[in-house]
Amino acid sequence: MALEITDQSFQEMVLNSDKPVLVDFWAVWCGPCRTLGPIIEEVAVDFEGRAIVGKVDVDNNQQVSVDYGIRNIPTVLIFKNGEVVDKIVGVASKEVIAEKLSAHL
Repeated sequence: MALEITDQSFQEMVLNSDKPVLVDFWAVWCGPCRTLGPIIEEVAVDFEGRAIVGKVDVDNNQQVSVDYGIRNIPTVLIFKNGEVVDKIVGVASKEVIAEKLSAHL
């Protein structure tokens, strides 16, 4: 299951992680985000133990969203060693997301 990441936990959960981290920036009111949500959950299960998969609610965690220039949601960022190494804006298929995350394992 995807982890809830907040402004307060971002440093520890994402930037300090020794595994690649996929972060889904989303909001409750966002239709495309609701489409992407179940796909992110499936990716979280598939990559358990190999990567961290989390979600940031942009309405409740505005600092991280501002820090990474999130203008459109859903936006998925992939981090490795504390750096953004890939980005997906909008809804993408499970295959595309898994392929991008696999490239950073």
